[in-house]
Amino acid sequence: MNELSTQEQINQINTKLDVLLDYVNQQRLKAETVEDLISDASIIGKDIYDSTVTELENQAVEIDPDALRILGVKLIKNINNFNMVLEMFESLTDLSKDAMPIVNEMLIDGTKKLNEFEQKGYFDFIQEAGKIIDNIVTHFTTEDIEALADNIVPILETVKKMTQPDLLKSIDNAVKIFSSLETKNIPPYSVWKLLKEMRTPEMKRSLGIMVQMIKNISHINN
Repeated sequence: MNELSTQEQINQINTKLDVLLDYVNQQRLKAETVEDLISDASIIGKDIYDSTVTELENQAVEIDPDALRILGVKLIKNINNFNMVLEMFESLTDLSKDAMPIVNEMLIDGTKKLNEFEQKGYFDFIQEAGKIIDNIVTHFTTEDIEALADNIVPILETVKKMTQPDLLKSIDNAVKIFSSLETKNIPPYSVWKLLKEMRTPEMKRSLGIMVQMIKNISHINN
C-alpha cells in the first residue's frame, strides 16, 4: 500500500515537473521571440537613424539638442490639448457622417429646383435680360449714367406716383380706348362740326380736365 502511494506521488511529481518544464520552455520561446523582435527593431531603428542623419547632413540641417528637448517638453505638456484636438476631429467626423444624408438630400432638392427653373424658362429669361443690359451699356455713356444717378430720386418719386391705383386705371382705360379706335376710317371734321361736338357733355368734361391740368402745370412751374 505504501509502495503504491509512493508511486502515485512520484507520478504526480513527474506530471508537475512536465508542466513546469513546458511552462519554462514556453517562457524561453517567448523571451527569444521578444529578443528577436527587439533585435530586428534595433536594426530598423538604427537604419532609420542612419538614413535620417545622412539626409540631414545632405540638407545641411543642424539639430539643436536643446531645441529638441524643449519640443519634447512642449509635446508632453500639450498632451491634453492633442487629445482635445483628436476628440474634436472625431466629433467632426461623426458630424460629417450624420450630416451627409442631409447634404445629399439638399443636393437632390437643389438639382430638382434647378430643373424646375429650367423648365419654366428662368435661364432663358436671364439670358435675354443680359441682352437688355448689353443694349443699355452700348447705347448709354458714362455721363448718362451719372445724370441718372443724380436724378434717380425724382425719377423714382415720379414712378411711385404713376403706380397709384387711380392713375394706373386711367392709363389702362386710355390705352384700351386708343387701341379700340379705328384710326384708318376716321371721318373728317369741319370747324362747325368740331364746335358742335365741343358742346356735348363728354367734350366739355374732357376740355375741363385738360384746362385743369394746364392750370396745375402752370402753378407748378411758377
